[in-house]
Amino acid sequence: MLDERKRKILQAIIDDYISTAEPIGSRTIARKYNLGISPATIRNEMSDLEMLGYLEQPHTSAGRIPSARGYRFYVDCLLSPAKLSENDIALIESWYKTKVRRIDEVFQETAKILSRVTRNVSIVSAPQMRQCTFRYIQFLPLDEERVIVVLVSDTGLIENKVIKIPQEISLEDLQKIAHRINLRLTGMSFDSIKSSLLHEIKREILQQENLFEAAMELLREALAINSTEKVYLGGTTQLLEQPEFRDVDKVKSLLGVLEEERVLCDILQRQNNQGVLVTIGQENKFSVIKDCSMVQATYHIDGQIVGTIAVLGPTRMEYGKVMAVIEFMNQHLSQLLNKYKV
Repeated sequence: MLDERKRKILQAIIDDYISTAEPIGSRTIARKYNLGISPATIRNEMSDLEMLGYLEQPHTSAGRIPSARGYRFYVDCLLSPAKLSENDIALIESWYKTKVRRIDEVFQETAKILSRVTRNVSIVSAPQMRQCTFRYIQFLPLDEERVIVVLVSDTGLIENKVIKIPQEISLEDLQKIAHRINLRLTGMSFDSIKSSLLHEIKREILQQENLFEAAMELLREALAINSTEKVYLGGTTQLLEQPEFRDVDKVKSLLGVLEEERVLCDILQRQNNQGVLVTIGQENKFSVIKDCSMVQATYHIDGQIVGTIAVLGPTRMEYGKVMAVIEFMNQHLSQLLNKYKV
């Protein structure tokens, strides 16, 4: 553990580096932070902090910068809980009111507002249909030969498909079939809808077998389409504004990863707890983001984890604000999803 003086010096260095992206020396700390100790004493303490692994000294500078270990200690032990400003809260609430009209827009706009407020890359994973609960299926007449089959989950996610119907099937028949399916499946998770149950329902409405098969095909397709998470990105151009990413090759590698949806899903570490998770530098399991930090949290509907929101940026990110934004957005997103339930 670090004594109080080392803590104050380490916090001053990290706060300054987050703000300026420039290595800091003992004289600058003494001048800017009024710690009541001489530059010589600060210099000795900085040497100790470097020896302990909390600071690093770039070859081109006499100043020090934080190490990944220093950032970890900062996040775990030095950082005071931050609150969003009234302006940020007003911006977020106004953004959703003016931008979001449908549930599928919630996730895309969440990614945009996260990147705008934090000035870093944002990643938002939308719920999978298979993680949700069956709410109802409905047949909507399109013309004399076709109907639209609409499948709705408890989170408001919707799948639909146009299917042909036999000529002898009436609208009343369609309503009966939908009623029978809904009676048996409403409230069940999609993962728990097994083939044996579908066969039971099929036997109950065997006279409409062709149409029933089409309805079941939609269920199968809905599960297949959403077997992988949909991921939304925001603020990828923000990387270019960070001094850490002036290396073109480094940016290309990172942007390449951000274009791979499957990799993004793997990067997001789905945790069971409801807290904010911070991973710093080498703690990230993918080598291409080992120069980055990520702050993430899972969001819930009715107590069930359905997705993840995250901010990815340089290790020099403004941790206090980013964590506060993630925590606020995590709660706000759950409220929005409940609001937009169909």
